[in-house]
Amino acid sequence: MAIERHLFGTDGIRGVANQWPITPEIALRVGRAVGRVLGTTTPGRQKVVIGKDTRLSGYMLETALTSGLVSEGARVLLTGPIPTPAVAHLTKSMSCDAGIMLTASHNPFQDNGIKIFGPDGFKLSDELEEQIESLILADSLPEPESRGDLGKAFRIDDAVGRYIEFAKNAAGVHHLEGLKVVLDCAHGAAYFVGPLILEELGAEVITMGVDPNGRNINLECGALYPAKCGERVVAEGADVGICFDGDADRVIFVDHCGREISGDRVLCICAKALKAEGKLSNNTMVATVMSNLGLRDALSDDGISLETTGVGDRLVIERMREKGFSLGGENSGHIIFADSATTGDGIMSALKMLAIIKRSGKTLAELAECMNEYPQVLEGLPVKKKPPIEEVPELAAAIAEAERAFGGSGRVLVRYSGTEKKIRVLIEAKDADLAKKQAEKICAAVRNTIGA
Repeated sequence: MAIERHLFGTDGIRGVANQWPITPEIALRVGRAVGRVLGTTTPGRQKVVIGKDTRLSGYMLETALTSGLVSEGARVLLTGPIPTPAVAHLTKSMSCDAGIMLTASHNPFQDNGIKIFGPDGFKLSDELEEQIESLILADSLPEPESRGDLGKAFRIDDAVGRYIEFAKNAAGVHHLEGLKVVLDCAHGAAYFVGPLILEELGAEVITMGVDPNGRNINLECGALYPAKCGERVVAEGADVGICFDGDADRVIFVDHCGREISGDRVLCICAKALKAEGKLSNNTMVATVMSNLGLRDALSDDGISLETTGVGDRLVIERMREKGFSLGGENSGHIIFADSATTGDGIMSALKMLAIIKRSGKTLAELAECMNEYPQVLEGLPVKKKPPIEEVPELAAAIAEAERAFGGSGRVLVRYSGTEKKIRVLIEAKDADLAKKQAEKICAAVRNTIGA
């Protein structure tokens, strides 16, 4: 009987390395399934690029994936450690049938994951993921039809160079002379390409997190720990700090005073800059429901509309593609420039932000004053069950009361965690005391009804 489990989450397959599903056995099956579902019909012509971050387990998964793909007649192009957006770009630019990135993003080194891109460089649709998953979890994979020779694996020596030229051209950045930057690469996928691209453009670069050993990725560094970068910025008298996560698909910025700049403020800066250049499609930006209401108000003041989606950069990208928008992102640091890339790209976002700083003649701190953030209360409470919220009368009533109290000057977002037995309560209002008071009432209703 096939194993009744689900492999794909909101961002590929992820888990603890060497435990189901992040095992060499599953990785081999992923390779075979991808070769069949995304491969061309011409024998021996399938082509798949594989990249990875710096986790020790990447070697294990890379070898198993390659074996599965080669057994299906695919040519496999191995890049070694490289950012996730570089794999997305190479997949499309090298006319590959698929791209696979081995990473668990911001998670600790014990974890790993498998992200799959289609030939267009975008993440797979739910339908394609379901096709691949059904093959992986089948009792046995049918023998392939006779299709000629087996495939072969090649190492791409110029993968980094290809991505650097793409990123520089797509970002429209020609020089960054005069800027002093502290760059924290989280001992991850950008440890080599990140400093190199900024130095090529003339910036003075002070590096952190560029000595990966297979176990120190994201370890008290990078996007999860921007305060450390901030301390270094102040100590070095730098203009800005840039922090990537493990696979460099998102970025956190720090100003010259060592203060973290929220992702919403970064999105606001980018939206206003693109509008001024006439490059903000439909004068609209896309963000998730987790973005601060202050972002909506700041954009509205400049004649920019804000569309919101559920949580996850994939949903943001889907909305952007559906309506032809050019900018979107998440407060967590994912920024998508649709005219340049098919996914969030921390390096490209950094280049574009540095270019804005240089052109404007302003500091990042000054640019970040583009919006006022509403006071926010965020709580995560354990629950014993997850019934529909509207079917919990006391909780539904508390939410309705808060919404009436806020009117148009606040909001309530209550949702269950997708990975834990928790409910998340986000309250935002111009009046901080009112936000706190209503949050306490909603949390009390949770504890009285479904709380663990």
